[in-house]
Amino acid sequence: MPGKRSELTRLRIALTVFFAMDGFIFAGWVVRIPAIKEQTGASASALGLALLGVSAGAVITMMLTGRLCRRYGTHRVTVACAVLLSLSVALPPLTHSAMALGAVLLVFGAAYGSLNVAFNSAAVDLVGALRRPIMPSFHAAFSLGGMIGAGLGGLVAGGLSPTRHLLGLTVIGLLVTTVAGRTLLRIQPLAPAQHTPPAQAPRPSQDAPRLHPAPASEHTLRQQPAPRRPDTRTRGLVITFGLIALCTAYGEGALADWSALHLEHDLDATPGIAAAGYSCFALAMTIGRLTGTKLLERLGQTRTLVGGGTTAALGMLLGALAPSLWAALLGFMITGLGLANLFPVAVERAGRLAGPDGVAVASTLGYGGMLLGPPAIGFMADWFSLPAALTSVAVLAAAAAAIALLTRRSTAG
Repeated sequence: MPGKRSELTRLRIALTVFFAMDGFIFAGWVVRIPAIKEQTGASASALGLALLGVSAGAVITMMLTGRLCRRYGTHRVTVACAVLLSLSVALPPLTHSAMALGAVLLVFGAAYGSLNVAFNSAAVDLVGALRRPIMPSFHAAFSLGGMIGAGLGGLVAGGLSPTRHLLGLTVIGLLVTTVAGRTLLRIQPLAPAQHTPPAQAPRPSQDAPRLHPAPASEHTLRQQPAPRRPDTRTRGLVITFGLIALCTAYGEGALADWSALHLEHDLDATPGIAAAGYSCFALAMTIGRLTGTKLLERLGQTRTLVGGGTTAALGMLLGALAPSLWAALLGFMITGLGLANLFPVAVERAGRLAGPDGVAVASTLGYGGMLLGPPAIGFMADWFSLPAALTSVAVLAAAAAAIALLTRRSTAG
């Protein structure tokens, strides 16, 4: 089956490109937020409300995207959402009020969330066809794209206006979508991985290493049986994996918004060093995801989830409570390594259980965690202190590990 293997390889490359482009465009927008704030004249609170438009737009459309993927196929929806994302990133610099900014960010967030559901659903089906746990590699591409987008955005911020910069992102996004989209649209969407309901699933060793790929058959590649409606037990397991995604995304959102402030105010770091805190975390997550496939093949999904959650919890306790700057930075890196593969595994398992709808549920809960994290940390910081508030990241990481451990028999992973 060399032709089929070649087709799967082309599909993997195309999806990897879309993941990287998604991270690149999103990071490019994020680094221009200060300039957009100045342009709109928004207060800090008004800007915060406007920025909620990204998460709100994503959450509102994610479940709808799952249905669109079932009807039109994950590949078509991925390309359509990538075009919309590329176009919508050019809109924020055209606004001149916080209300208008919030409105266009609803569109941007809808495109961003829908694209995430679509290409994650396609990736889940590819994982099933290859029979290898390659999901972390796609999320590593997203992280790498984000790092490149943020770095490039920082370099051009002094010389290019937000309008020209984000319009440049539109051009890059459309070019990438044209090239990678042609490959994606030429390949028939794969059949969703078929699983017996969890209650009847065989019970091999929960943490046995994954086998190497078996050749994909013509039936696997082309035949797409009608999806079965998930039973109550399956829906419960999908929500369980969504909760793991929530716990992970809570930590990512909290560190993105509060790590620099913690280092600067609580540990007397300079602004430059404080900004490096999140960079250390993001770099560690990227490294963790690049090595995620090998880790999953060696340990299995349950041990990876339990070990990752436990590692993240210990790392965050160090990052939040360490009395020295360098210990805190080390803690952030350990946290990134621990959290790296929790979200990809959770989304992949939800998708294997319930197809695009499962991906949509897990992603929606994950975005809920990212939406909840920063304001929750802020309220707890006011009530107690910022270091104490950041320990909530450790609590939820430990909760993710506990959930994975408690459901290991039901998930057979």
